[in-house]
Amino acid sequence: MGLQQALQSDPAHWLAQERPDEPILFFDPARLRRAQAQFRAFPGEVTYAVKANPDRAVLAELARGGMTAFDVASPEEMALVRAVAPQARLHYHNPVRSRREIAQARRFGCVSWSVDRASELDKLGQIEGLEIAVRLKLPVAGAVYDFGSKFGAGPEAVAQLLRQVVERGGKPSITFHPGTQCPDPRAWVRYIEAAGQIARETGIRLHRLNVGGGFPAHRDGDAPDLHAIFDAIRTAAQAAFDTVPPLVCEPGRAMVAESHDLALRVKGLDEAAVFLNDGIYGGLSEWRDLGPAGRIRAISPEGAPRHGRPRDMTVFGPTCDSLDRLSERVPLPGDLSEGDYLIFGACGAYSSTLATRFNGYGVQSVVVLTR
Repeated sequence: MGLQQALQSDPAHWLAQERPDEPILFFDPARLRRAQAQFRAFPGEVTYAVKANPDRAVLAELARGGMTAFDVASPEEMALVRAVAPQARLHYHNPVRSRREIAQARRFGCVSWSVDRASELDKLGQIEGLEIAVRLKLPVAGAVYDFGSKFGAGPEAVAQLLRQVVERGGKPSITFHPGTQCPDPRAWVRYIEAAGQIARETGIRLHRLNVGGGFPAHRDGDAPDLHAIFDAIRTAAQAAFDTVPPLVCEPGRAMVAESHDLALRVKGLDEAAVFLNDGIYGGLSEWRDLGPAGRIRAISPEGAPRHGRPRDMTVFGPTCDSLDRLSERVPLPGDLSEGDYLIFGACGAYSSTLATRFNGYGVQSVVVLTR
């Protein structure tokens, strides 16, 4: 992606000066630092889930802020982390891997590996001294979508896998992921209770308990209370274990969402519809899965806020595909005009990662805000 720097703290000022016609992502390192500081209240090790935003500038800023461990899902992500943080600990928690990927990961020095089935444990070969985190899944509600539909094993299978890990000289851990954008602490509590029961029934002392990601980002309304989730995790672990294993978490979205805004230009509009220069095949891809987000502001080309009485509009992206529209009608100012900009907040997670170049569109430029 093209990278620029701007001595601004507000994207509106830069937009008024430059008047870009293409989509622009604005990266604010100060906001990323604030998010990272929030996670220092987590009662254990914090690892960043690289999949949420693998941009080199993001990884480097996190490393400067003290991030020493990263959750990686592929050898490419391992290489990205090694380029900016050569000594970082790598947790390879994608449970299914090819044999070539396993060999590459060993060369990168991954220190923690997850599994959710015996065949994948066998595929790892020699595991003596390695942390093997067995992935648990439960029918727990509360997330926007459930990660257990693809990965994870039930409690009985987890117990069997833990025994095999111990027999082979590995360090037995349990990991889970409650789902994405999960605001209810009870999802973590239920998983922790189940992990404690498995540990008691097997008599295995866990090396660590990884409570995954799923921490919510601020998409609409009030900001999520991450500290309440952290407190619930701490309390649940103390209740579930006689000796609480060291805790680990893997925030992705909640760590980086706030660090970027996405600015899109109004290409055209009528009484009912607005056409933008990016859509669901680009920086707004998550609107298909997570639904609407309310943190949108509209400005004129000169940078002045639009304050017209809101009206619900159908919002289309720029491609020729009629599916390229936001999932629900969006309330936008009634005085919105062609050439105006819409600034979408909390777009630091997955916006650039999932963007395509379908029809030749899609965000390609990042402006780094400096203060």
